[in-house]
Amino acid sequence: MHIWVDADACPKVIKEILFRAAERTGVSMTLVANQQLVAPRLKNIRTLRVASGFDVADNEIVRRLAVGDLVITADIPLAAEVIAKGGYALNPRGELYTTDNIRSRLSMRDFMDSLRATGVETGGPGSFSQSDRQSFANQLDRFLSTHFRGATG
Repeated sequence: MHIWVDADACPKVIKEILFRAAERTGVSMTLVANQQLVAPRLKNIRTLRVASGFDVADNEIVRRLAVGDLVITADIPLAAEVIAKGGYALNPRGELYTTDNIRSRLSMRDFMDSLRATGVETGGPGSFSQSDRQSFANQLDRFLSTHFRGATG
């Protein structure tokens, strides 16, 4: 199993949680972004810088993804591609996307996009909170203890 991080928009606090989990468990992780990234110097953590452009990082993650890998992303279309390819997707607020919920998330995203296209102010997600951070950490721990053999809890 490998963790892929859609790192351009991933909150720093979430990256820190991921770094600690990778250090503790030994799970392999790659942060993918179109800008320079700073990561701990651990043999199981890598960074991958891709060219700038729409969905370049997303496309690279999908291209390299193996069945059973975990992708950290708030990008719902990327999460849908990951699930279709046999991977798992977890957003930075702690929601694990599944085959059961991704279709409704895509529909809601498309609906909100169409509202915005007509000029309706829809707002964005609320600010990132301590409970979001805790929810992510808990969901990541549950996922690793279930899906990663090297996890120590």
